[in-house]
Amino acid sequence: MALLGIFLMIFLVIHLGINLCLLRSDGGEWFNAAAHFMGTNYIVKVFEVVLFGGFILHILIGILLQIQNWLSRPVRYKVKNRSYTPFLSKYMIYTGAIVLIFLILHFMNFYFIKLGWVSNPHITEGEPDFYLIARDLFLQPLYSFLYIVLIIILGFHLNHAFQAAWQTLGVNHPRYNNFISWFGTIYAILIPIGFIIIPVYFLFIR
Repeated sequence: MALLGIFLMIFLVIHLGINLCLLRSDGGEWFNAAAHFMGTNYIVKVFEVVLFGGFILHILIGILLQIQNWLSRPVRYKVKNRSYTPFLSKYMIYTGAIVLIFLILHFMNFYFIKLGWVSNPHITEGEPDFYLIARDLFLQPLYSFLYIVLIIILGFHLNHAFQAAWQTLGVNHPRYNNFISWFGTIYAILIPIGFIIIPVYFLFIR
């Protein structure tokens, strides 16, 4: 679970870097070039399979661990445990479920279009114009608002996940804990901000 989480968090940095190409005033040239490369390069195609496998395993293991936790204590305590438990750790299954909803929405609007499972008017010479697809979506206030809310929830999920992953791997020492906590918080703030800048740009700046 921890290794898959770290792998997916590294992918998020790459994904954000590609998405930030949307902010260039070049009519989507950079973004479409990146999308074309990601859709045609054979190494990337192999990585896609690994990535989807990582997502599916991460989700399944998360669900199984949560069910195991529930079954270990079918009757709730009448007095809550006063030991320190990070607030977000209690709700990881719920923030994870919301992130899954976001992923399904994201796949429907982008990845499934690339596969030809979902039709879209912005298809030129057999290849979708993902810049125009993204632009039209982010110009819709309701979609952008939903996107921002889901990205904020993703940030909360990442904040606990980053620190918990390293603790699970045994990197839990007074010498490193403060740095891991600090770095994880910065990561969980900067990544969502990077994604949120995009709908804000299309709604209010462009």
